[in-house]
Amino acid sequence: MVRGLWTPEQYLTLTDYSRRLIEFTDGYIEVLPAPTDRHQVISQVLLLQLFAFVRPLGGTVLFAPLRLRIREGQFREPDLLLVRDADDPHRQNRYWLGADLVVEVVSPDDPERDTRVKRVAYAEAQIPEYWIVNPMDETVTVLTLEGEAYGEHGVFRRGDEASSVLLEGLTLRVDEVFDTV
Repeated sequence: MVRGLWTPEQYLTLTDYSRRLIEFTDGYIEVLPAPTDRHQVISQVLLLQLFAFVRPLGGTVLFAPLRLRIREGQFREPDLLLVRDADDPHRQNRYWLGADLVVEVVSPDDPERDTRVKRVAYAEAQIPEYWIVNPMDETVTVLTLEGEAYGEHGVFRRGDEASSVLLEGLTLRVDEVFDTV
């Protein structure tokens, strides 16, 4: 973690001119590791499946790097961000102000960042659904916002179909998510 007293505007300017994934919390920046090939392939599979489902409904899915403001003084860069309405006012050009669903593919360098730290951040941002896709144990955890925190809709494994609460009818075969790597 690179530490300093960065301002949100300095962070935004830095990330405007960088190809690195950089997150920001209360004056501190964290440079994230570059995604691996496996990480990118898993993200791509999810992107294509989510996009195919949500596009006919008028929504869209985008991928990192794209900043998501959690609150004043905090930005994250989820692997995937989805809105059910492509014209949702949360969707801004420089960074998004919210999303309906975010997906994180767990990075092996710091699994706690995706499984615990970001779980708290996305709940604070009132993101209705959060998917944690973990290549290490080949699970897809679907969390739904229940008040101020996430509840577990399910932990899906090989042989299962992960399902969304937010996007009724959306299911993804867990085997397909991890076998295309």
